[in-house]
Amino acid sequence: MKQSLLLFLSLSAALLFSGCEKAFMHQTEPTATRTFDYLWHIVDQQYSMFDVKNVDWNTVYDTLRPQVRDGMSSDSLFTLCASMLGTLRDGHVNLYGPHDVSHDDTVYYRFFSESGIDINLLVTTYLGTSFRTSGGIVHTSLCNGKVIYIRYSSFSNSVDPNDFRYVITCYPDAVGMIFDIRGNGGGALLNVHRLLSVMPSHGQVLYYSQIKSGPGHNDFTPLQPTYAPESGTNVYTKPVLVLTDRGCFSAASAFAISTQAYDNIRLMGDTTGGGLGLPASGVLPNGWVYRFSVTRTIALDGKNYENGVPPDILLKFDRQAAYTLHRDNIIDSACALLLSNH
Repeated sequence: MKQSLLLFLSLSAALLFSGCEKAFMHQTEPTATRTFDYLWHIVDQQYSMFDVKNVDWNTVYDTLRPQVRDGMSSDSLFTLCASMLGTLRDGHVNLYGPHDVSHDDTVYYRFFSESGIDINLLVTTYLGTSFRTSGGIVHTSLCNGKVIYIRYSSFSNSVDPNDFRYVITCYPDAVGMIFDIRGNGGGALLNVHRLLSVMPSHGQVLYYSQIKSGPGHNDFTPLQPTYAPESGTNVYTKPVLVLTDRGCFSAASAFAISTQAYDNIRLMGDTTGGGLGLPASGVLPNGWVYRFSVTRTIALDGKNYENGVPPDILLKFDRQAAYTLHRDNIIDSACALLLSNH
C-alpha cells in the first residue's frame, strides 16, 4: 500500500473513534452495563465486516446483555465482552484487560489444526544445511538448481527489494520460483509492496480499500485503489508459485490477493486465513483497550476475501506423506509444475 494511503487510513480511523469515545466517556461512569453497552455501540457503528461475517449484531446484544449487571466481577464482565466480540470470528478483533487478552478461538484453532506446512520437514528435507539468508528471506534451490525456493515466514521480517534481487541472481539456471508463505501470520504491509516491487509493474491496480465512514453497517468511503509499486531494474518475469494455507493471515492475505494483478504469479495450496481489514484501537470507559477492523479490502474481481483468499491451484497438505515419506506434497507438486511448463 502506498504510504500516503496507509497514513490516511490510520489517521481517519483514529479520528473516527476518538470523537465517539470522548463524548461517551464524559457522560458515563465505568459501570459494567455502561462498559458493555459502549463496546456494543462502538462496534455497531464502526466495525467494517458485518456483511462478510454474517452476524446479526442486534441478536448478539439481546442474547448477552441480560447477563450483564452492575457490580459483577471484572473477570465475568471481561468474559461476556470477549464472547460478544468472538461472534465476529475476526483475528483483528481483541479486548485487552488487566489479566487477559481476548482472541478469536476459531482463527487460532484453524492456524494449527488446518496448517498446510510441517516446519521440521521443511528444514530437514528441503532447506537442509546449505540454505542462505538474505535480509528477511531464507532461500535455496531445488531440482538441481532449476527452482528457486524462498521461505518467508513473517511479514514482520523486514525485507529490502535488493535482497530479493540478490536472491534471484544466486540461481541463474532456475526456470521459476516457489515463494512459500504458509503459516505466515502477517506483519507490515510495507513488506508486501517491497516484495512486489521486484515483479512486473505497468501501473496496475492491486486491490481497492474502503474506510468505515458512518454509523450504518454499509456506510463506507468510495473505493480507493492501491497500485502496484514501480518495478525498477532486474524485474523477475519467470513463473512464481506462492504457497498458501489457512495459517496465512493479515499482510500474508494482502500479498495473496495482490497476486491477482500479476500474470506470472499464481497461488497454490489452501485458502488463506483472511484478515484483510486494518484495525483501529480505542479505550472503554473502564480502561480496557479494544481493537477491531475499520476498513475492508475489495479484490480486482470485486469480491471481499476477508474470510480467506482462495488459491488458483487448490492442493491440501498431505500429512500422511509428510509423516511416512518425509515429503511435502505441495512443494513437490509446485516443482513439478514449474519444470513441466519450461
